[in-house]
Amino acid sequence: MLQRYRNFIRGVSVNWFGRLGVVLTTSSFISFLFLELLRLMGVLTNAYIGLITYLLFPALFAAGLVLIPIGWWKYRRQRQQTTRELLAQRFDETEVRPAAWGSRLVVTILGLSLVNILFMIGASMRMLEFMDQPVFCGTACHTVMNPEWTTYQVSPHARVRCVDCHVGEGVDALIDSKLNGMRQMFLAAFNAYNRPIPTPVHQLRPARETCEKCHWPEKFYGHRFLVNVRYALDEASTPHYTTLLLKIDTGQTAAGAGIHWHVGAHNVVRYASVNDQREQMIWVEARQPDGTFRRYENRRLDASPADAANVRVMDCVDCHNRATHIYERPEAAVDERIRRGLIDRSLPFVKREVLAAITNDYPDPDAAMTGIARHLEGFYQRNYPQTSFRQLDLIHQAVAAAQDIHRRNIHHHMRIDWNAYPGFIGHQRPSGGCFRCHNPDLQDAEGRFVSDDCVLCHSIVAFGDEQPFQYLAEPAEDDPRRPMHEYLRQEFLHFSRR
Repeated sequence: MLQRYRNFIRGVSVNWFGRLGVVLTTSSFISFLFLELLRLMGVLTNAYIGLITYLLFPALFAAGLVLIPIGWWKYRRQRQQTTRELLAQRFDETEVRPAAWGSRLVVTILGLSLVNILFMIGASMRMLEFMDQPVFCGTACHTVMNPEWTTYQVSPHARVRCVDCHVGEGVDALIDSKLNGMRQMFLAAFNAYNRPIPTPVHQLRPARETCEKCHWPEKFYGHRFLVNVRYALDEASTPHYTTLLLKIDTGQTAAGAGIHWHVGAHNVVRYASVNDQREQMIWVEARQPDGTFRRYENRRLDASPADAANVRVMDCVDCHNRATHIYERPEAAVDERIRRGLIDRSLPFVKREVLAAITNDYPDPDAAMTGIARHLEGFYQRNYPQTSFRQLDLIHQAVAAAQDIHRRNIHHHMRIDWNAYPGFIGHQRPSGGCFRCHNPDLQDAEGRFVSDDCVLCHSIVAFGDEQPFQYLAEPAEDDPRRPMHEYLRQEFLHFSRR
């Protein structure tokens, strides 16, 4: 069999076209198998090696297959002989002798063709599988996608593949994604992409095809506790708690409506926003029980007819617009590290100084890492020399945590700084969050506006207090907190009867 293959190779290498085709097909086939074996063994994991394995080698293999018949065609034209005559000259008589089952040459060609087809099918399937992996999405275009890859790895959806949200299912979605990928490769190659990359909210698959595969609206019911802790800028970095009893219902149970009323199957909320950016609302309308829509128009906004014509039906990502690639706000990032013990608040003024260190204007990442270390270490050396000597390990730990915050959220090469990608969840600024719609500026024809009452979505158990459950303790009869306690008690009774 090996000798037959050698004879075939020698026979088709009629000119430099044929020889080049043979070299390309043979070398790319062997190289592909070798690198694929190393990848299966876990020796190679780099995305660029994957690109070479699944894109370059199959392309060279296909090019070689094309060059071989081109070389033979040119050889036949040059010699001015028939194919039968040339085959008799290039191959042994035993190879081209006719038989009932076909000549040995025909069998060799059919066998190699079958191997070629199987190889191309297998390589194509492996290529698609490889390109569906998050490591490919995050590291193949390292400069462009590194910020998104960094935030993805520490997100709540770090175990969900990128394609499950950004591509969706079906042949049409696959083709659209590959065409969009080719466009992105072109932009990256010619350095023609935006910095920072715009949030692709308009290209995302509908939430009912992505988010709701795991998050069922039917399961949104009842109440959930949310405890937020914020630390003051004083010497002790004093904690203050805001505890909310979130109403997460869709309005289809006895618990009553809550936050997820907006995406309940029986509700429809539509809106138009300035430049279709989903931040400044031009009008909002909600379906009423009789099937009609009540519209609330922004009385303080002059918008073009084109903007008002871009109508969107509200779904999950209108609030959870940064459900995975979450960029932190500086103060919230510092508070979270203190809460997790990565920054020890026994260090004097640690919240204030870490916040000042990470929000300084640095020209590049190296300057940021150096500047953060100098700021914190210098502060304690100048103002608290005893602390600087006795608690040096805690200071170094705070420096490391501050540097990690900066690395995660600031990316100079993509012009990503604080608040480059605001989130719409809750009351965050500057995006406005819930207050994009729930504000007195949006009024209907009768002058009624979308309610901004706090208790629509949550009850306040503590608000900037020293204890996280300030209002749940039994107060005295004359305590001013008594009405709040009674209200929360009724909320719990209502929930328990559900």
